[in-house]
Amino acid sequence: MKDIFKNKNILVTGGTGSIGSEIVRLVLRYNPKVVRILSRDESKQFELEQEIGHLDNVRFLIGDIRDKSRLQRAFEGIDIVFHAAAMKHVPACEYNPFEAVKTNVMGTQNVIDAALDNDIEKVIAISTDKAASPINTMGATKLLAEKLILDANFYKGPRKTVFSCVRFGNVMGSRGSVIPLFAKQIKNGGPVTVTDSEMTRFMMSIPQAVNLVFKATKIARGGEIFIFKMPVVKLGDLAQVMIEKLAPKYGYKPEDIQITNIGIRNGEKMYEHLMNLEEALYAYKTEDMYIVLNKTIYSDYFLEGIEKAKQKVYSSDNVKVFTQLEIKDLLNSAFSNNISADDI
Repeated sequence: MKDIFKNKNILVTGGTGSIGSEIVRLVLRYNPKVVRILSRDESKQFELEQEIGHLDNVRFLIGDIRDKSRLQRAFEGIDIVFHAAAMKHVPACEYNPFEAVKTNVMGTQNVIDAALDNDIEKVIAISTDKAASPINTMGATKLLAEKLILDANFYKGPRKTVFSCVRFGNVMGSRGSVIPLFAKQIKNGGPVTVTDSEMTRFMMSIPQAVNLVFKATKIARGGEIFIFKMPVVKLGDLAQVMIEKLAPKYGYKPEDIQITNIGIRNGEKMYEHLMNLEEALYAYKTEDMYIVLNKTIYSDYFLEGIEKAKQKVYSSDNVKVFTQLEIKDLLNSAFSNNISADDI
């Protein structure tokens, strides 16, 4: 990764969010010339600055991807853009649909225009499993954001900019995700509220996700969707493992903490897709990801360790579901054996 980021100028939209801030933390290890952190939230910027310290090569920029003129100035002199800014929560997008369009769709087009105008080397957009076969506003807007990013490779003309997407499922411990919610509910003595105990979700730790984002950045040529291979868990099993692990820390017996099914929320699925049938036709695979190619850009994709994928669809209901013991190991690896409501 040193060859990619050393002495480079990096910009992260949504740079104070769960994924964006981890991109910032990890990319700083590779001696970039500058890292610009663009976000709307000055409080989160303050918190991140306190965490990483006052570094000479870090710049905090207040701005919104809906504001094209702000992006034009922020992108000046930048080499690589990680586009992580988005409206990400399904209910928020369901009840504020055009706000989701403004951010996820129009904001992404602003990122593309600013990248082309400033001759950026690479733009890597962060997407979601909900963009595959979407049934909700968030997924639909993120799918359109993907299409805008990928199709920018067609109309960029002689410009060098490479546009690619990475797509993954739930990130453990991210803001608004179920793990922090479950931890707080256990700390308060329960009940732990689960939409449906049989609901399945892809899950991965934040550092794991960002390391794969960096791998995708290294090999991106333009027009790819990089789809990460991820563990699958049942929410009921996840809740039970967390109860067994956390209840004693807060003075409860695990059997005293109840699990309550509250029903699926508006716009939610029982399972998620990471790759649908049509995408699988153009998918290749490596050890840790699938790569969906745009057939009109590349007829062959030469990369060490890559082969044509045999998977016909990649969804959380057609792959192996983790056992409770495997979930426990997954949580331990993600939270360094010290998971608690205060640490998440």
